[in-house]
Amino acid sequence: MSDLRAPHLIPAQGERLVREAYRRDFRQREAVLRNRDSWKLERRQHFEEQAVPSYDAFRRGDWDESMRLLEERTDSLLAMTREDELRNSFFHRVRVVETPLTPYMRWELRSLRMRAECGERIRVVGAEAVAAFERGGPLPEVVVLGGRTLYRVLYTEGGVPDGAFRYTTPHLVRGWEDYIRGLYETGEDVRSYVDRELTSLSSSTVGSKTE
Repeated sequence: MSDLRAPHLIPAQGERLVREAYRRDFRQREAVLRNRDSWKLERRQHFEEQAVPSYDAFRRGDWDESMRLLEERTDSLLAMTREDELRNSFFHRVRVVETPLTPYMRWELRSLRMRAECGERIRVVGAEAVAAFERGGPLPEVVVLGGRTLYRVLYTEGGVPDGAFRYTTPHLVRGWEDYIRGLYETGEDVRSYVDRELTSLSSSTVGSKTE
């Protein structure tokens, strides 16, 4: 793992996809995957989730409602896991975490814990695990889909989704897949992390307005 490096992603070498084109392209490519895993690296410590009722409740400061709405997703998450099993194609997520946690991360980590409870493969690494590769700035948000397609997912300064760059050059895709897999192998299961680090929540940390 220590010898692996994240390849540099040059915008000109990829294809820029606006938000809807990225979502459509991702869905189409994911739907035909069989017997190949996918990998995601999440680095930013704040996103503005779009059309997520639990996040909307969190932003209003209604923590109980936010958690209730997360629970309502259980059936759909379990169905996604069953589909992954049928296709023998599993999604692995590495979540980089900085401390102290941002308000957003306190919500997202609980959301990720629920995903893990329903079968998604999610591990957490501290920011120190990637620090050596961030001398030029934070690592990008990256998804490697089925070993064939890499997306550098883009966001506005405020964390709103803004499409992606798509790369299909084999050495870039393979390099990032190896790097994310290496982080995953050294990471901690999100369930044990949340159970240890987020055992309580004070009212002062509820809602992204505290940022």
